[in-house]
Amino acid sequence: MPYVDGFVLPMPTKNLAAYRKIARKAGKIWREHGALQYTECVADDIAEAPLALFAKSVKRKPGETVVFSFIVYASKADRNRINKLVMKDPRLSGMQSMPFDMKRMMYGGFKPIVSL
Repeated sequence: MPYVDGFVLPMPTKNLAAYRKIARKAGKIWREHGALQYTECVADDIAEAPLALFAKSVKRKPGETVVFSFIVYASKADRNRINKLVMKDPRLSGMQSMPFDMKRMMYGGFKPIVSL
């Protein structure tokens, strides 16, 4: 089974174009280092109150949307190896400033239990 890193983050709607540019660059770098898939998604149909869990989880504010992202690797060991390479890649220098509040981002590594 593969291994997946998942991310949920708040994104000021006005910053989506800037984020898309950063994500395209980062995705290419992750793929070059061995990630199997790199996907960024913007909220299109998420539940509103009282079940607005995506929005609540990142403390979404007015003028923000939610971005859901995931990166797929062949294994957890590959993920650890690839992430080390990506973090050292000089093409990512200068990307420390993100167009969203990183303190409200949620992320984690996941082991798939069903893949069809």
